Amino acid sequence: MNLQPYSGLRAYLLGTSQAGASQANASGGRWSVERTLFDRAAGTRGTFTGVVVFSETDDGGQLRFHEEGTVRWPDSGGGTFTGPAMRDYLLKPTDSPDALDMTFPDGRPFHRMSFSEDASQDRHWCDPDTYRVRYSLLGPDAFSYAWDVAGPRKDLLLESVLRRQPAAHEGEQIGSYA
Repeated sequence: MNLQPYSGLRAYLLGTSQAGASQANASGGRWSVERTLFDRAAGTRGTFTGVVVFSETDDGGQLRFHEEGTVRWPDSGGGTFTGPAMRDYLLKPTDSPDALDMTFPDGRPFHRMSFSEDASQDRHWCDPDTYRVRYSLLGPDAFSYAWDVAGPRKDLLLESVLRRQPAAHEGEQIGSYA
């Protein structure tokens, strides 16, 4: 599905687009995330459930990407590890309003994020493995992305679905996702 219901990727993620995103659900950039984790080599499966918040920075139109939640993964004793997980990235403007360059917090490049048909796929080399990502716009309030990781150390499929959440109330913290 190749919908273009936003005036730019940045506006879509922040929930500030003029058309498309349900204004009743304007989230201020807050999204729920559900991720399935599949280690194809070991045959093990896990999940991540949490919240992603896209927020503006003071630096030239960049967005901060902050994710936190709970990961569940089989442990070596036959049980399941359950614990907190979080990560941060920066999204930088590109020459196209429909794309943002994602970097690590220290500024190292990661990949390009876009829903455009010609730019919805990208890759990242993390020696010695290759990470391939594909973004899909599911509608005005949902999108997905899948990482296919292959190499001598990893053989993973990580599939995420993000859904826009109602705006947080004054003083509500990101950690209140559970």
